[in-house]
Amino acid sequence: MMQATMGQKQGVEDIIITGPSPFDLLPEDCISNIISFTSPRDVCVAASVSKTFESAVKSDTVWEKFLPPEYSSLIPRSRAFSSKKELYFALCNEPVLIEDGKKSFWLEKASGKRCIMLSSEEVWFTWGNSPKYWRWVSVLESRFEKIAELVNVCWFEIRAGMHTRYLSPRTRYSVYIVFQTENGCPGLGDIPVEARVGLVGQESSHKLIYFVGTSGRRRYTERIHVTRPKEREDGWMEVELGELYNDSCCDDISVSLVETKSPYRKRGLIIEGFEFRPV
Repeated sequence: MMQATMGQKQGVEDIIITGPSPFDLLPEDCISNIISFTSPRDVCVAASVSKTFESAVKSDTVWEKFLPPEYSSLIPRSRAFSSKKELYFALCNEPVLIEDGKKSFWLEKASGKRCIMLSSEEVWFTWGNSPKYWRWVSVLESRFEKIAELVNVCWFEIRAGMHTRYLSPRTRYSVYIVFQTENGCPGLGDIPVEARVGLVGQESSHKLIYFVGTSGRRRYTERIHVTRPKEREDGWMEVELGELYNDSCCDDISVSLVETKSPYRKRGLIIEGFEFRPV
């Protein structure tokens, strides 16, 4: 049954539809197949449409479409999942270590897009081979076995790279550095650091970032904009370095952080890695 009521303003007509949905007449597997062409967010909304939809969205046919092709290799041997839906949300909430523990992989819950964090072991540092300047430490809160700690440098330069095949195609990504600081990160925390993000052979985005923020003796923000870090839910800090668009998964990514103008010695920075998340 369909009832119509006339609105009070400008003859706007409000349509209220009651009774069963015409989709309820379709076979459940047909509904599941149709819904699988939407997104995880849309599927969760569809579950509230009717009892038929609620049942259809539980189908493995739906949730397998949102899983990466290599999902079977991402399942820990010690885990058993009762459905593809359970597996999907596990990959959203519990990042999996891949590439010999050098990368962390998970899915964005709303879209099913791939997310990746590069361990700092995958990153190049100026003088990174010398424990006098950088050292490798184990941090209980880190997802990686070892991460980099800045001991003492004057020339601060970090470069990272990754192939876009690890990311979802036709997707715009933001790139973040995930870190902790000690004692305010002396010599670096309140100094603007130049960040560049882009695809090799193409123009890179450029911005300035802080690892902590300005102090009373330096107020660069009076003249220029510098992006400040934010605390994450997991207790780490992050700051956005820039964005890139992954079209066809056939490119190499270049990320760099450089600060060579300040004469101060720099220390007290612990880097977990570089994170790539869909915008």
